Amino acid sequence: QVQLVESGGGLVQAGGSLRLSCAASLSIISFTFMGWYRQAPGKERELVARITSSGSTKFADSVKGRFTISRDNAKNTVYLQMNNLKPEDTAVYYCNAPDIFSAPRYWGQGTQVTVSS
Repeated sequence: QVQLVESGGGLVQAGGSLRLSCAASLSIISFTFMGWYRQAPGKERELVARITSSGSTKFADSVKGRFTISRDNAKNTVYLQMNNLKPEDTAVYYCNAPDIFSAPRYWGQGTQVTVSS
């Protein structure tokens, strides 16, 4: 089974920054894309950012201009750099990888991000 492990979450004040890491148990080039999702208490899980095997990226409108996603294939790791954090960014952040149909399938356990105002 594919394992994804997130790290880097924590408590920051509004305007601060965090970098999340997602370490995969196998080469991430095996996947057509890797993504970051987040879920706030009582809310649905939402897509934050994706990066394809070719390097193409996509971001949710709410984080454009503030977040960046990158990957280090040699380290089997995907990163989410979060700048100018807002209280509305508070959530558990999850790394994900797709199945052969490019549907999200594999998930990490999540890392908590809390932004205070």
